[in-house]
Amino acid sequence: MLNDINLLERITFNPGIFGGKPIIRGMRIAVEHILGMIASGSTVEELLEGYPFLEREDIQACLLYAYRLAAHERIEPLMAAS
Repeated sequence: MLNDINLLERITFNPGIFGGKPIIRGMRIAVEHILGMIASGSTVEELLEGYPFLEREDIQACLLYAYRLAAHERIEPLMAAS
């Protein structure tokens, strides 16, 4: 099981992808997209089936990221390699 720091390292940003919004592991999938799907009722299993390149820990990282933002904790996403 990954700790919070390892999970949050999966959340990156790249100014050239979605205007620098948080993304998952440098890929063209925004954290907000995953969170929106979960908020709409999608399950983790459905997300993993629909996006086979995602890992369960990626979704967990999105949820942790959202939690930290809601708790007003400082988060500094990593710059993704271009």
